[in-house]
Amino acid sequence: MARTIGLIMIIAGALMLVWTGFTYTKKEKIVDAGPLQISADREKTVNWPPYAGGIILVAGIAVFALARKGRA
Repeated sequence: MARTIGLIMIIAGALMLVWTGFTYTKKEKIVDAGPLQISADREKTVNWPPYAGGIILVAGIAVFALARKGRA
């Protein structure tokens, strides 16, 4: 189980190093006055620092390498 978690962390860390964030569109209400409703699409951005991916990658390698096989 620990080897699987380590592998997932390695993949996630590598992806976080390549992509440092993403953008999505959210529909927000601007005016809501009875039957009159006006909405607009707003673009939102989620970013993380590149070193976060490096930390997760290194931690995943450590977990993967140190995991016991658990099989007799």
